[in-house]
Amino acid sequence: MVAMIRPRRKLALARVYGLLEPGPVVLLATAHRGRSNVMAMSWLTMLEFEPPLVGCVVSGRNFSFELLRRSRECVIAIPEARLARQVAAAGNRSGRAGDKFAAVGLTPVPATKVGAPLVGECAANLECRVADTRMVNRYNFFVLEVVAAWIDPRVREPRTLHHRGRGRFMVAGPTVALPSRMR
Repeated sequence: MVAMIRPRRKLALARVYGLLEPGPVVLLATAHRGRSNVMAMSWLTMLEFEPPLVGCVVSGRNFSFELLRRSRECVIAIPEARLARQVAAAGNRSGRAGDKFAAVGLTPVPATKVGAPLVGECAANLECRVADTRMVNRYNFFVLEVVAAWIDPRVREPRTLHHRGRGRFMVAGPTVALPSRMR
């Protein structure tokens, strides 16, 4: 069998993230001293399974960065594609000036283990505490430990959004089952 060598064209480095974006766009909910916020985020990765550890990048320019750094807890909410307009709105406006949940049409719901709210419309919500801040000053990279997880039992395989860059998103498609040693 002859290997097919594909043609190549140079890609601007600012567009690399659209090729590597590994997971779904999520909503990061934060709260501190009576102020809450929600933002769209797609720069996250699983780091460990038990306890579940998630690494995420939150820009130091975002209001959510401030709230997360001070409170040391948050909620990662996983929206389905049907919430695309609210997700995009949460990613395109600041929460510094007012109630961003209300402004983008999302419902904050009290969490059980953290002060940040769950997002009522989402298929899943992960309550998290900051586990490690050693890379925050240099890279804005937080390591979070998931301390409680909630799913909507009616949603078997959520159709999640995946950011491709510059306002373009891909929607998760069919699931393919392959052999695995994981339990």
